[in-house]
Amino acid sequence: MGPHPAVAAIRLAVRRVLHDVLTDLTDRPAGLSTAPPGGTPAPAAGSPPLVLVACSGGADSMALASALAFEAPKLGIRAGGITVDHGLQVGSDLRAAEVVTRMTALRLDPVESVAVRVGRDGGPEAAARDARYAALDEAADRLGAAAVLLGHTRDDQAETVLLGLARGSGIRSLSGMAEVSGGPGRSHRYRRPFLQVDRQTARKACMVQSLPVWDDPHNIDPAYTRSRLRHEGLPALEKALGKGVVEALARTAQLSRDDADALDAWAVEAEAGVRDADGRLECAKLYALPPAVRRRVLRRAVVAAGSPAGSLFARHIEEVDRLITGWRGQGAINLPGRVEAQRQGGRLVIRQG
Repeated sequence: MGPHPAVAAIRLAVRRVLHDVLTDLTDRPAGLSTAPPGGTPAPAAGSPPLVLVACSGGADSMALASALAFEAPKLGIRAGGITVDHGLQVGSDLRAAEVVTRMTALRLDPVESVAVRVGRDGGPEAAARDARYAALDEAADRLGAAAVLLGHTRDDQAETVLLGLARGSGIRSLSGMAEVSGGPGRSHRYRRPFLQVDRQTARKACMVQSLPVWDDPHNIDPAYTRSRLRHEGLPALEKALGKGVVEALARTAQLSRDDADALDAWAVEAEAGVRDADGRLECAKLYALPPAVRRRVLRRAVVAAGSPAGSLFARHIEEVDRLITGWRGQGAINLPGRVEAQRQGGRLVIRQG
């Protein structure tokens, strides 16, 4: 008799991602490290690659940890785990220690708890996320991990799409979370095996395996936008539109990502053609581009000038775009990161002030 259907589903999802990790390692040119400059180099030839799971102790990440522990040894992969203590709740250090114990019981190795200090930039949810990813990056670099698995589910993806829609941030925001992501030098680090798995399946997998889980009280706290969306917004949509809203939003994410990737590639090619011999952006040539491509060229230029991508919203790019499409002699546009954009002599000058 095989495993419970929920367990089989999560194991299959993880197995597919681990195969992808191995394929990426095989396809990487000889001598190329998996770590960015300053990080721990890739394992020596012949040594098993290490894959880490980011585990909070909740149902999604515990299901992921159990599936990784089961599947990794069969593929010759070392499986480890990291839990991040955000320090936002009384006793969070004890909770992190419990998660370490649970991951160790699954025979994950190495297993670590990493404490972080959460700032205030961008609000509490964004600040916690930034601190968490910084800690995961540091641990992955130090341990030489080939990949870090994240437990985001199809439900999380649907919530992300709705949040992007509410912000009016364009098609890239509607594309939600990528199955594979990472920063410079780490483009394939983060893997999300469960984006096609619903939250209930992950919870059921934990229950039938008798895996203890922790329900973060922040997930039901109405002070947090995502919590309100999860417990009020999505149920209201399903009541009004019927079942299938989550699945439809997840499909929207994938379709939007495909479109956004194509437009981004177009913008990269177009950018060279709208600069003069000195590399300055020419307003007349920018005006001739399709709006979706032009705005992407502008965004790339603003980020290159030093504006943090995470603080740059559609309204910022729209203001810069008006220097091209609605020129009335207006002054410089102030942007995040002390960057300013100004039209001068038919050229668009973007620089840090």
